[in-house]
Amino acid sequence: MQAHSDIVIAGGGPVGATLALLLADSRFSVQLIEARADLSRPLHRRTLALSYGSRLILERLGVWATLRDVTPITTIHISQRGALGMAWIKAAEENLPALGYVVDYAELDQALHARLRATTVDVVCGARVAAIRRTGGYALLEVQRDSVRHALTTRLAVIADGGAGAAQRVTRDYGQHALIATVTTELPHQNCAFERFTPDGPAALLPQGDACALVWTATPERVAALLELPEADFLVQLHAHFGDRLGRFLSVSARGRFPLGLRYAARPIQPHQVMIGNAAQMLHPVAGQGFNLGLRDAWELAEVIRTRPHGELGSAAMLMGYRRQRQLDTRGGIFFTDLLVRLFSNDNALLKHGCSLGLSALQLLPPVKHFVARRMIFGARG
Repeated sequence: MQAHSDIVIAGGGPVGATLALLLADSRFSVQLIEARADLSRPLHRRTLALSYGSRLILERLGVWATLRDVTPITTIHISQRGALGMAWIKAAEENLPALGYVVDYAELDQALHARLRATTVDVVCGARVAAIRRTGGYALLEVQRDSVRHALTTRLAVIADGGAGAAQRVTRDYGQHALIATVTTELPHQNCAFERFTPDGPAALLPQGDACALVWTATPERVAALLELPEADFLVQLHAHFGDRLGRFLSVSARGRFPLGLRYAARPIQPHQVMIGNAAQMLHPVAGQGFNLGLRDAWELAEVIRTRPHGELGSAAMLMGYRRQRQLDTRGGIFFTDLLVRLFSNDNALLKHGCSLGLSALQLLPPVKHFVARRMIFGARG
């Protein structure tokens, strides 16, 4: 562990590791602090929906070609239960090979760290940032490792761990949990992802190999009950909820749950420190924007860092420039996902009719569909 580095990144998950790789060949010294002691063990197994824009970032890092468990999404079907409105978004209409990809979180995490081991980035495992404060023209980090506290100074502390940092956060509890699982279906998914809005919340099926990754949103009580059902009964309930687009559901495995809410930092920048990824914003999984937003945080922060002289690293001017650059994308992602949840997750007949008309308009107005698709894929600058 180095007592001083130009840049210290707290959090070695995919967003923090991506930033470290983007800066690995820069003129700045970089240190990555990761709580896990053994990076060869996956933190947890789950799926990620990456946009095509995120693929481009991972290609630039030389990571994309090393991933094996990758399923392209070439079509997205959006519908609303009990209403006629629906829309299709297709990669061919956007002149892209895919709208996005379903990847395994653990595989991506390991691929990023395999690349990091071939760089000069100092990766410190089994350590946790306990506190950060300003001291002169630096940030002072208290890092705990093996019950010993270490003091590190840096010109720029980047908080990429959702549990780190002491910034005030705005929160909203949606009163929903997500049930996640892997399901197999009677009909092939043909690389189509399904987003179905219901009064309980959205339900998504993402193509993953020959199966599908399921994200089923409902009240905590409903999710708890679904987790307790025998497999056959669960599949019947899922078919009733989702519909017949993929025929019968044949099997389910790896059922789990997690609570859903909105949380974002009111001030993601402070003197000589900045928050990115889940530390800056955690979104509802509807439309799959959260992780892709975090990767764009890393990409644009790296671009800002590279354009600044060494003496301006971590300065107020540099961080304000980064915040201005990211504000439209971040606020747009928060507003878009929050609006979808609040509009569609209710039984109001008037809103339901309005949402149905909105989906029909999206399908019938190609320029509007193109606008929405490009921003889902590439962010606010799409």
